[in-house]
Amino acid sequence: MNNLPSRYLVVIAGPTAVGKTALAIQLAKHFRSVIISADSRQFYRELSIGTAKPNEEQLKEIPHYFVNNKSINELYGAGHFEKEAIDCLTELFEAHSILFMVGGSGLYIDAVLNGVDEFIDIPPTVRETLNTRFKEEGITWLQNELKHHDPEYFNKVDVNNSQRIVRALEVFTHTGIPYSKFLNREKPDRNFTPIKILINTERKELYERIDRRVDEMMKLGLLEEAKKFLDRRSLNALKTVGYKELYNHLDGTYGIDTAVEKIKQHTRNYAKRQLTWFKNKDVFQEFDSNDLEKIIEHINRLTNKNRS
Repeated sequence: MNNLPSRYLVVIAGPTAVGKTALAIQLAKHFRSVIISADSRQFYRELSIGTAKPNEEQLKEIPHYFVNNKSINELYGAGHFEKEAIDCLTELFEAHSILFMVGGSGLYIDAVLNGVDEFIDIPPTVRETLNTRFKEEGITWLQNELKHHDPEYFNKVDVNNSQRIVRALEVFTHTGIPYSKFLNREKPDRNFTPIKILINTERKELYERIDRRVDEMMKLGLLEEAKKFLDRRSLNALKTVGYKELYNHLDGTYGIDTAVEKIKQHTRNYAKRQLTWFKNKDVFQEFDSNDLEKIIEHINRLTNKNRS
């Protein structure tokens, strides 16, 4: 008998439109479990069509966590998600030995598995906002912000080096974690064993799924959803594929047909980047979205092996 924990977090990762949601629901039903979303756009309660959230029927089938739990007005990054997701997992493992984390946001999945890396991508708007305040209020404002949010780093850094202060503040703003905590940070201990699964399919099929999804989103009213938040288009949540192309259309940059084609093209580009990230970042066992029985066998084999 080994000492591995009998708690398993099954990560179902993969590119957009590959079929993760439907597959995860089937798996969660089979294992009588629940789903934790790791999709950085499904957090936002105001956005529904452009984020491809599980529909109401799917949400009723299986409990989902981290769907519709944030506002687009909130700054919410991988560090915030790490803390909240780990707290949530700890609670859910009291009732389940197997949990499912599903999504295509690699940074957020990696944050839960390995902790947040200081070198994560931070939206340029975070730095732009800090630099604007710096120009308006001077370096004293930067120094006071750093002293308030990260006194440990404040006592180490050259407080007249505005670039270093801005870097520390943008990391804190985006992740919710003081910059000093990232320095010489060790990989955190987790009280679960991850089972990492990558869902993929032939590229032609994936691209056809993406095109069909975009067409369906337009029929459901994606343009109208984008119009509702036109005055808040500068928010990070709306600077994403599907919304930014429609805002360019509304600005008169190009017609609606061109906007839809650009959404499809940019979504295909995004899916390709997602696959590259997952394949290069970690070791995932790859399956097709139709491989339900094979995935169940894979999970059973790993959990039974570790229990023997």
